Amino acid sequence: MSTDSTLTPAAARAALDAQMPFIRDALTELVAFRSVHSAPGLEEDNAAAAAWVVSAFRDAGVPVEPHLTSDGTTSVIGLREPAPGHPTILLYSHFDVQPASDTMHWTSSPWELTERDGRWYGRGAADCKGNLVMHLGVLRALRELTPDHPELGRIGVRVVVEGSEERGGHGLEDLLAARPELFAADTFLIADSGNDAVGVPSLCTALRGSAPVTVRLRTLEQPVHSGQFGGAAPDALLSLVRLLATLHDDGLLAVEGLASDARWEGRGPDAATFRRDAGVLD
Repeated sequence: MSTDSTLTPAAARAALDAQMPFIRDALTELVAFRSVHSAPGLEEDNAAAAAWVVSAFRDAGVPVEPHLTSDGTTSVIGLREPAPGHPTILLYSHFDVQPASDTMHWTSSPWELTERDGRWYGRGAADCKGNLVMHLGVLRALRELTPDHPELGRIGVRVVVEGSEERGGHGLEDLLAARPELFAADTFLIADSGNDAVGVPSLCTALRGSAPVTVRLRTLEQPVHSGQFGGAAPDALLSLVRLLATLHDDGLLAVEGLASDARWEGRGPDAATFRRDAGVLD
């Protein structure tokens, strides 16, 4: 007979609230790394960020290891084994960030976590260092709860943290092809999207994907002046603009073979919230 007690939402929330000081301190440390992949002069920042991630997840109870990938970055991967008959959840995130140019014009330094109006700002505070630290906070909370709720320790946890997502993640793709066993899991949880309002959890089940495509248009021997031949002669740039315009129809995809007739029956943002969050002008 199982002696497991039921974990209530209130108890789970209290355990997570207790991790908030750690989350703030950890995010402060992680944001300070200028971990822009392939940026000359930032190699030490990238290496230090990877080492920080390894240490943090080991401290949280997942035995991760660094893996050097084909694009020169480090992916951090590990597995806390599940109990027999229990599933494994894969937690994905990345520690690299977009470059930060013209920092003199920023409201605050991109490499320093700053609080304004109840929100935390800094390069990667949302995408994706904040999500990485959230995983750490949850794992630490689960560890505190497990003695009273042993069922929480039976689910396997696999961690995959890459270092070049913002540059395409080619190193991780090559590692997946070479060693698929490192990614084996029953469910993938990617905490790399937002929510409609502070304090309102959101679950994203699908996003439009992307695909790199190289298109070459050959129309003229060389660019021509727009006031002479451009427009009358088949200008390649204008032709490419017209070609791109055929891919969408009032926001819907208009690509042969890609259907746009699916409708989500869940609850989404109202029109005013959508306009505000998307930055739609009057």
